[in-house]
Parts: sequence; structure tokens; C-alpha cells
Amino acid sequence: MPRPTRAELDAAKNRTIPDVIGVDPTVLFCGINPSLYSGATGHHFARPGNRFWPALWRSGFTPRLLRPEEQGLLPGFGLGVTNLVRRATARADELTDDELKAGGQRLREVVAACAPLVVAVVGVTAYRAAFATPKAVIGAQPELFESARVWVLPNPSGLNAHYQLDSLAAEFRALRESLG
Repeated sequence: MPRPTRAELDAAKNRTIPDVIGVDPTVLFCGINPSLYSGATGHHFARPGNRFWPALWRSGFTPRLLRPEEQGLLPGFGLGVTNLVRRATARADELTDDELKAGGQRLREVVAACAPLVVAVVGVTAYRAAFATPKAVIGAQPELFESARVWVLPNPSGLNAHYQLDSLAAEFRALRESLG
């Protein structure tokens, strides 16, 4: 996949990318919002340095490391991907609490429509803001969205220095193993 130019990245501001959700997903992963890189390419978690795809593979959700442009393969593994906020930004901290709360409502509607077993939000800070749960921690949450269990995972962005790839993959693996 060719790297977007600076002009293409600038043009991607506020662009949206489609959800990737098949029929009856087991896990629906929910990012915070697309990066400009994702907005420019049309692929979720596309920015180099984002560890979503390596964590997905290392945790056993996929049989090999997928590239962002292979996101269409996710439904075949019982997986889907969406975002809390649809618009692309350079940084997640450009989003307002109101946008995150509206995104939380949108996520509940998406979950109601596709009925995953688990919805996994990647980014505890965004989860706390979107769902007014300031004390939420990484892992299984006590609430349900419709009939879906809720799980919070660390943000896979390369900017999240608290989680290196091995510990990030371990959190993804804990979710996978909880499925039985």
C-alpha cells in the first residue's frame, strides 16, 4: 500500500471510512476514530506503527498477520471493526466529549443491528468519556450493549507507550480466551 502524501493526509481530515462488519460477528472491535492515514487510505488502523493488526494476529484472532488493506477478510474470522467517532483527525484528543458520547450512542445502534457476542472498545480513555464510566479499566465490563458483552482494550496506537506489543497482544488474547 503506497504511503499517502502530505496533501492526501491533509485532505483526509474529517473523512469517514466504512465499517467492516459481516453477519453475526463474534467480536466487533471499536476504535476511537480514524487517523488521517486511515482516512486517506480507507483502511482501519492503517497508520504505520499502529499495533492493532499485529496484536490481532499475536493473540490468535487471525491465523497470520493481516495488512490494513486486507480488512475485508475480518468477517471471515468472525470479526468486525467500527469507530466511536467516524471522522478522521490527526489525533484522538481533537475529539470533544460530546462527539465521544454521540459515538457511544451510535455504537449501541451498530451493536443492536449486527449483534456481536462481544464489543471490544480499543481505548479506555475514550470508553470512559463515551459511556460516562470514569473508573472503567482494561478488560471485561459489567454492562451489556443489547446482549453483547463489553470489553475494553488498550489503545493500539504507537503513541500509547504504556503498552508494548507483547502486553497489548496479551490483553487481546485475554479477550479471545474469554470466548471459550
